[in-house]
Amino acid sequence: MKDNKDHARDTARGDVRDDVCGDVRDDVRGRVDALVAVGRPAEARAVARTALADDGPEAGLFLALARAHMAEDDDDHDDAAERLFREGLDAFPDDIGLLAGYAELCTHSDSMDRPGRHARGPVLLARLREIAPESAELKRAEAAGSSVSTNARNSASVNRVQSFDAARAFAEAPTPQAAADQAAEWAAAAPRDLRLAVLAETTAALAATGRTWFRLLLCRGVEYRFATGVAVAVLIVLRITVLPAIPYGMAAGVGLLLGLPFFGLRRLLRAARERAADRIAAAVSASASVYEAAPRAEAGDGAEAGDGADAGGDAEARGDDEAAVGGDRPGAPELPPVPRVTRREYAFAGAGLALLFAVGGTAYAASLEYPRYDIVAHDTFRGLQGFDLREEFDPFRAVSDGELNDSTARVYAAADAAPDAAAEYLVAVTTGDFHEMRESFVDDDRIFPAVTDQDGVVHESWQAETGPHGAWMRCIRYTEAGTGTPRAMCVWGDKGSIGMVLFTAADENHDVVEETARSVGTAFLRPAAD
Repeated sequence: MKDNKDHARDTARGDVRDDVCGDVRDDVRGRVDALVAVGRPAEARAVARTALADDGPEAGLFLALARAHMAEDDDDHDDAAERLFREGLDAFPDDIGLLAGYAELCTHSDSMDRPGRHARGPVLLARLREIAPESAELKRAEAAGSSVSTNARNSASVNRVQSFDAARAFAEAPTPQAAADQAAEWAAAAPRDLRLAVLAETTAALAATGRTWFRLLLCRGVEYRFATGVAVAVLIVLRITVLPAIPYGMAAGVGLLLGLPFFGLRRLLRAARERAADRIAAAVSASASVYEAAPRAEAGDGAEAGDGADAGGDAEARGDDEAAVGGDRPGAPELPPVPRVTRREYAFAGAGLALLFAVGGTAYAASLEYPRYDIVAHDTFRGLQGFDLREEFDPFRAVSDGELNDSTARVYAAADAAPDAAAEYLVAVTTGDFHEMRESFVDDDRIFPAVTDQDGVVHESWQAETGPHGAWMRCIRYTEAGTGTPRAMCVWGDKGSIGMVLFTAADENHDVVEETARSVGTAFLRPAAD
């Protein structure tokens, strides 16, 4: 009878010890994963190494330690992770967690930089299909090549995972609040899972009153960005084709204005991630205190048989504590992999490229197109006799011959005027392909040389409304040196013509000067017949 009692007591002690050891290892793995999730991989590796040294080899600890190395996103740490996977698979060759983790590492590796490692990925996947064809680990490993790594800490990957998870939760739930409640339940069931914590915080923030616009941006951000691109493209096309007066800055301003809501959404998402990280950090700290107290649960080894039940009760109580601070309870799903690009995004990317080509094609066609004019070289003009100046004065010497089609330069004076008398008009016009012409060319004296002190004294210069046929035009008023004659000079340019007119202008009214210049230019330039 006594032997039976001793045997029962030893059996109870062994069961309790096994339960405690298994619970402790589960807790260590959870702590390591949580530390990695909150950006503390070095601390996670220290915890995993201590557990391996104290408790001996265990597949889950090898996997957790390897993932802690992978989280560094560094070649040396990837090499260390591969050594751990191989060591773990030598001891546990059929562990699907190690096989899947190793397959993910190989799939994510660069085929050019690590060809051998990359080639081992398909072999590991084939092994997984043999021993666990329907497992979640296999599905996750198969999707590794086309999905975003949840271990990546760069902002693009973190934002991608967070946005995808939240958009999927809102799409599958009947109401935004239902999505938030469901995410909160999942996060409570797995309090050390950062991805679930981020989902819970994100859905809670977006489900709040007044956040409908942010939810729309999150769930339909691709469509919104495309619509913004269309609006900007329409303004650019209008600017190029029919409304040259619209500045390109307006299109840029509209794009910036329509993109402002995304700044608010990003701030909201970043705040949700920070709150989730604080939750995980608190769970890790609480879990660490339970882990440190765990060895005391084995102190019942020296007790009598009846103490075995007490030890079992202590273990049960400790398990309840673990659940409260970090143990993952049933009910938390494993969220699916996040694709790098969805089909919808591919479709809108294709549409965006088509839009870009359309705008580029329009701009290119507009750059090749220019207004055609015919020059009318009057022998007499407004009762004045014309004299050709091309041999003595060539105002278009700065224009390349390849751009010129035709040109003329004439002065007009009274037929009986003395040879040294001042002319009433000097008109110089040319036509050609000037599709590089810009308003700034007219403003900064790129077309004609400026009036110098030898020519006269400049009184004022101003940007005119429009020149002949809507061209850009600038005018100046000056007093001619030598004769003291008050003069006005207006120069204009568009993509098909360049012109200049000088005339006597005693009137200081800008409108009169501009109208005179326009009328002269229109008389010498006429739109070419088709």
